[in-house]
Amino acid sequence: MYLHIGEDILVKTDDVIAILDKKLLQASPIMSEFLEKKSAVTYHLAKNSVKSIVVTDKQVYYSPLASSTLKKRSLQPSLLIDDIDIL
Repeated sequence: MYLHIGEDILVKTDDVIAILDKKLLQASPIMSEFLEKKSAVTYHLAKNSVKSIVVTDKQVYYSPLASSTLKKRSLQPSLLIDDIDIL
């Protein structure tokens, strides 16, 4: 199954390690350090404000969607894929 994380990007749910709220980045120096180390494989999907961070086994995505929205989407049984980029 795939999860739409914003800006027409889908990721495999099996590849998702964590969906984090943006507030964790501000509150945790360890999280900031982790994201600095992953900067080479980071994709900024949010044109305006970042609401969540999606960590997969290969990439880190800054998403414009709230972590609660992404969680709800991940629990949906299926998603129709039509003309959407898959990374």
